[in-house]
Parts: sequence; structure tokens; C-alpha cells
Amino acid sequence: MKAIHDPHGVLAHGLAAIRSQYQVPAGFPPQVLEAATRAAARPLIDHADRSSVPFVTLDPATSTDLDQAFWIEPSGADLILQYAIADVAWFVDDGDAIDVEAWRRGTTIYLPDGKAGLYPPVLAEGAASLLPGGPRPAVIFTVRLRPDGEATLDSAERALIRSRAKLAYDAVTAADLPPAFAEFAARMDAAEKMRGAVRVDPPEQEVEALGDGRYGLAFRPLLPSEQHNAALSLAANLAIAAALQQAGTGLFRVMAGPTAKAMARLRSTAAGLGLDWPQSDDLKAFERTLDPTNPHHAAFMLAVRRAGNGAGYAPWIPGVTPWHEAISATYAHATAPLRRLADRHVIRATLAVANGKPVPDEVEDAFRRLPAVMAKADATSGVIERAVIDLAEVVMLQGREGERFAACVTDLDGESARVQLVDLPVITRVKLPGAAPGARVELRLDSADTASRRLIFAPTG
Repeated sequence: MKAIHDPHGVLAHGLAAIRSQYQVPAGFPPQVLEAATRAAARPLIDHADRSSVPFVTLDPATSTDLDQAFWIEPSGADLILQYAIADVAWFVDDGDAIDVEAWRRGTTIYLPDGKAGLYPPVLAEGAASLLPGGPRPAVIFTVRLRPDGEATLDSAERALIRSRAKLAYDAVTAADLPPAFAEFAARMDAAEKMRGAVRVDPPEQEVEALGDGRYGLAFRPLLPSEQHNAALSLAANLAIAAALQQAGTGLFRVMAGPTAKAMARLRSTAAGLGLDWPQSDDLKAFERTLDPTNPHHAAFMLAVRRAGNGAGYAPWIPGVTPWHEAISATYAHATAPLRRLADRHVIRATLAVANGKPVPDEVEDAFRRLPAVMAKADATSGVIERAVIDLAEVVMLQGREGERFAACVTDLDGESARVQLVDLPVITRVKLPGAAPGARVELRLDSADTASRRLIFAPTG
């Protein structure tokens, strides 16, 4: 769970309880660790030598499970992205102990005090990670980006690479990056606007010390380096999705837009937060006007993320165009195989398609089984994320019992109202008979219980 950072460790006891309640794995079974140790020593014998390409990685400073390395060069009016992705499939065989455990987990689970990885550290933070030096095995996707921002897949190959530098979001400079890095992101941004897409990137939340044993939740907007880096993954995933769709195979990330009820709730939330959302503007147009450094805008961005139907996975079906509403395109996940089970199989299919080979039967079978497995894993991650947010909200408001808070009503369920605090990123439920969506109300905090991770508010009137 990447949305909340806890540098002071004030959530430690509550996080331990969450790990226990949701049975977050604390490690790996011995047979999985033994298999991973053997796999890490596997000779690298089926990879082209691309160690002369000056690849770099760009991640949070503390990350060691590095999925992606990149380099960008011009080709006439086009930009060529060489995107090296960790070759997890080189180390993991269908049906081996590592694979079976990965299918059980589905994804890496993130919490503020650490993660429960999809693969053992000897692979995810060692042999398979694209750490500096090398050589490291990777699958290089060569993605061509036209001036209008259309991304196409030129080729895919297994290769050995040497990353020149492990760059960090908060310290990277333009001189560290390929000269065309910002231009690549600008083309992708322009293309997104042209097709009406909006990526909701709400700011991250951090627990900050306020003194006197009190804590708050502060917003940290994404850095430009993070946003630009995300454009590389987006381009590759769009190009890969198009190639797989054309070949009649693949696994796609799909998402419908918010329901009418969710849209009404968002309208009410915007009104309660004092945001001017013209009736003539749809949600995507309004989102493009939001400033993540504004706390009220940031709170609304979080509300948008919570309002969606949620994304899922779907295999290729003849005659059906898989669609991701937020991206306004056909989209796949192929760029984070150390963190998501599905990506490893999409990469294998893309390697086959790009080189004119049939997709292995094991991969086609995986595409049929993965939607249910990934849905379960995503649901578990979502429940844990919600529990962490609830815990952080309680810690933030402990000691403020009796205080009054302005809130807005977002929707109703009988006498129970969902409310958003106006000045804090907190959503809760309160009994408010007769309340109307969009109404401003004043609430009193009666209880902030860390054991139950529950806030209890009551109307003051």
C-alpha cells in the first residue's frame, strides 16, 4: 500500500494487527525459498547482449525490486523507447514451487512498514531485479512514439542489460536522464488529452508529527519525475495491448466508468468541498482542472479513486474490444512482473507475438484463469489499504475527541449518511436523518479507537 507513509512508526502496533487479521504472509515456505535460490543461479544463456545501451532505472530511493530500466533516442520525428523489463519468467517455471506460491499471492502487498512480496527476495530484490551493474536478464520492448503520441511496438527480445544508475524520484536531475525524457512524457500527455483520458493520480498521504504526541495526514503531490516515468509504462502497455489484440490473444486491464450513483456522490462531494464543478463539464474535464497541492482538490481526487467501479482483467474474446475507461484505450499490464502475477504471462505472450511464434498453451490457459486470481488479490490489497487508511485517520484524530469538524454529505442510505470532512482527507458514516446530498454539516468527534480502527462522529445540532 503506497498511499500512506509512516516515517515515525506511529502506526506500528495497528499495522501488526492488520497483518495478523488479514494473514499477510511474513515470509515464504522453505521449499519456495530453496527453489528461488536454485533459480537465482540459473545460467543466462538465451539473451542477446545489449549491455552497451545506457539503461537507467527511476524509482523511490529505497526500492530494490526494480522492474523497469529505460533509454530513449530520437529516430527522425519519432522517439524510440527501449524499455527493459525484469525477465521473471527466466527464473520461474510453470508449476514449480515459486510459480505455485505466486499464483496463491497474486500481487505484492504493500504496507507502510514493509511489503509481502510476490516472489522471494533472492529473486525480486536480487537476481531478477534490474539493479545497477549486471549483467541482468530482461525483456526489452522497443516502443516507437510518434509526434502525435501514438505508441506502437517495434520489437521484443530477451537481452542482458547493465543499468548505469539507480535514480531516485526525489533526487534525479534532467542531466541524469535521456535528453528526450520530458519530451516523451509531453507527447503522451498530449495524446491522453486528445482521446479524453484522465489518469487520477491523487497525492500520497504521509503521517506527520505535529508535536505534543499528535499526528496528522499530509498530502504529498507526485513529483514531475514520477509523472514522467509513469508515461513510459503507459506507452509500453498501450503498445503491447494493441499488438496482442491484433494477434487475437492477451490479457487486458479493463475498467468501466463510475455509476450514476457514484457520479451523484461525486457532485455532492465537490459541492461540499466548495469546488466549482460546472454542470456542463463531465468528470474528466473537471479532473483536468484539479491542483493536487490544494487540500480540497486532493481530497476530491481521493474521492474519485474510491468512486470508480474498480479495474479488472479480461482475456481476449473474439469480437470484443477490451476497454479501460480512465485511459480511454485498450490497455494491458506488462511492466511490473516482480509485483503482479499477470504481467509475467503477458510478457511471455508479447515475446511470442512480436517474434512470429505461437503463444504457449500454458500462457493461453493462464489468461483464462488469471482474471479470478487477480480479482481476489486486488480485493485483498484493497481491504488492507482501507484498513491502513482507517488506522491512519484514527491516529490522526486521537486526542481530538470533543472537537467539531465541518463536513459535507456525499450520499445517503436511509438515516445513515456518508460524509467527507471538509478540511481533512477523512470519509466516514454518521446518522443524519433528513440530510441531503451536498449539505454542509457540523460533526463532533466522540471516539477515535485504534483497536477497532473506527471513528465515531455525531451531529452537533
